[in-house]
Amino acid sequence: MRKEIKSLKNLPDKNGYYGRFGGSFIPPQLVEPLKEIKKEYLKTKNDPSFQKEYADLLKNYVGRPSPLYFAKNLTNKLNGAKIYLKREDLNHTGAHKINHCIGEVLLAKRMGKKKVLAETGAGQHGVALATAAALLGLECEIHMGSIDIEKEYPNVIRMKLLGAKVIEVTTGGRCLKDAVDSAFATFMNEYQTTFFAIGSVVGPHPYPMIVRDFQSIVGKETKEQILQQEKKLPNYIIGCVGGGSNSIGLFNEFLDDEVSLIGVEPAGKGKKIGQHAATLTFGSEGIIHGMKTIVLQNENGEPNSVHSIASGLDYPGVGPIHAYLKEIRRVEYTSVSDNDTLKAFLELSKVEGIIPALESAHAIACAIKLAPTLSKDKIIIVNLSGRGDKDIDYVAKLLKIIQ
Repeated sequence: MRKEIKSLKNLPDKNGYYGRFGGSFIPPQLVEPLKEIKKEYLKTKNDPSFQKEYADLLKNYVGRPSPLYFAKNLTNKLNGAKIYLKREDLNHTGAHKINHCIGEVLLAKRMGKKKVLAETGAGQHGVALATAAALLGLECEIHMGSIDIEKEYPNVIRMKLLGAKVIEVTTGGRCLKDAVDSAFATFMNEYQTTFFAIGSVVGPHPYPMIVRDFQSIVGKETKEQILQQEKKLPNYIIGCVGGGSNSIGLFNEFLDDEVSLIGVEPAGKGKKIGQHAATLTFGSEGIIHGMKTIVLQNENGEPNSVHSIASGLDYPGVGPIHAYLKEIRRVEYTSVSDNDTLKAFLELSKVEGIIPALESAHAIACAIKLAPTLSKDKIIIVNLSGRGDKDIDYVAKLLKIIQ
């Protein structure tokens, strides 16, 4: 296994595969546009001027490095392992998404594109892309399912205030998968002037690679911070998984280390089709949105309907990097229910004074279960990938706080 883990540093291969997952399954008219994106990215990622501009914006605009916070109150209450939170919720725009959005918009601008286009579920990617586009002077168009627009309306307002055009998607399940379909359809007609800024480690090559690389700053900072604070590596690292960008951003730096990595999917309301979005738990190999990966699908290869209390996780696929990491057993993938997620959301709010995004609360729920089973000398790091401002109206309705 160690040999396989080390080889991950050399992946994807030239065809965009992570093991047998990944690749590029796209219409003929998109082959050349994606080759252009790959060529430009490989050139600019090693360009000192690009990296300097990107690093400067991360530091002085986004606010990096984000803190690695010891959750003392939660740790004491659980009476087990130490729990640290990587505070991506403190980034400008409130989540990890800004890390790759700044990079993608810089890349789009270098390519001479006039507009950036994307899908969004919870709205955090949409807000981050709209922010980066406003900063760097590009037009922005965001596709969002009507169900998610209702659940995450504060983020819709934010996108519009930032100058983005928000397209409501009313087809299919009216959530994240359908927003991706809609955005891809637009990209096929506008690729000459538009850059499709995918919001996770999903889609055809080179997108999973690009987003992983930009998000790897999370893990690089975390390793440096934990070694400074504890003089040793953590025992466990936990991140929620929908498409998988926040978790792979944290995991990537630790893949060659003796650290247990845990990805947490949404178990939703049950095991039946349409009640969950636990792709790696219940899915099978298939093709979705231009990539070969694990998919929640029917016997005809069509994506199943999915559900999660967290709009950013209700996706019937997963990044091919995660599919590969599961196959080689480098990462353990588990799931937590809507109820446990909501309890974790409330617990962190009341015990630490931190309101997490419902997506991040999945990872918190896993840590709350794990910590009491471990000795006090063990260390858990959770990626607090976003803040819960966007979720408070929805949670209030669930809890009937607002009558």
